[in-house]
Amino acid sequence: MNIKILELEKDKAKLLIQGEGHTFMNVLTEEILKDPDVDVAKYLIKFQFSDPELLVTTNGKKAPLDAIREACQRISGSCDELLEILSKGRS
Repeated sequence: MNIKILELEKDKAKLLIQGEGHTFMNVLTEEILKDPDVDVAKYLIKFQFSDPELLVTTNGKKAPLDAIREACQRISGSCDELLEILSKGRS
């Protein structure tokens, strides 16, 4: 996954996330919004085959990149937990 930072401020980040679509972006924005320090988390896909732009703003108590990173870690942890449950089911 390639990420390009389009705009970065203390309480605002705009990223271009190459190669992703609605499935990943919906999960990511939903998880980012669980953070009480996040005001806005949304994405835009301008054209059918264009890369999504993610916009995250915070209340200033947390850097937006930290909020994104923490959301990704929670998603990864949930996936790890599911894989562990599934592997126990095969035994």
